[in-house]
Amino acid sequence: MKRFWDDARAEAAAGGFAILLDGRPVRLPSGAPLRVATAPLAEAIAEEWRQAGGTKGGEMRPEQVPLTRLVGTAEERIAPDPAATVAAIARYGDSDLLCYRATEQRLAARQAEAWDPWLSWSAQALDAPLRVTTGIMPVAQTDQARRALTRAVERQTPLALAALGVAVPALGSLVLGLAVAGGHLAPAEAHRLATLDEAFQEERWGTDPESAARREGAAADVAIAARLVALSRA
Repeated sequence: MKRFWDDARAEAAAGGFAILLDGRPVRLPSGAPLRVATAPLAEAIAEEWRQAGGTKGGEMRPEQVPLTRLVGTAEERIAPDPAATVAAIARYGDSDLLCYRATEQRLAARQAEAWDPWLSWSAQALDAPLRVTTGIMPVAQTDQARRALTRAVERQTPLALAALGVAVPALGSLVLGLAVAGGHLAPAEAHRLATLDEAFQEERWGTDPESAARREGAAADVAIAARLVALSRA
């Protein structure tokens, strides 16, 4: 859409902070005014709108306001009934990337060194010890582990669930996603761990531009998800 505003700013309002475009509130698709609980998140969203479209009359694209979109998802799709989102995210624990190891010896050694500490974290911090397999055949996780991972997801706020809904598919790992959401793992490091296999293959065969672009997009998704969680707790 065309940019119709000159300025964007955050302002204290009933229920938290509003984002105003030339004095008019940014609204959710339902028509309700967008509200966030923390000033840092409100200011970050306002900055998105200051930059989106460049100047008045410029073309504004939805991808220029990723925090706004995630907040909208949290407020309108998740908060009224989180159960479906919790179930969808928790299912990633059944096929977590960290549980599938290569048959190639050198890659398997790298995976063990990089991933085993986070499986140990899952077992200790989340009470969710996960089984590991070699190759691509599915490995069934225990009911205990599955319930523990579901509980960990259930404890998340709607905003954190919106963030996990982006980060977990991008990483292919519920464990890494929860570690990022909890502030235990930096988003860039989580992405590095999640793309260990691709990095190994590129060492042997060179860089594929399409794969590199895909990884860059995934890294951006993980970064914005982590930023949302951090700003919502600031």
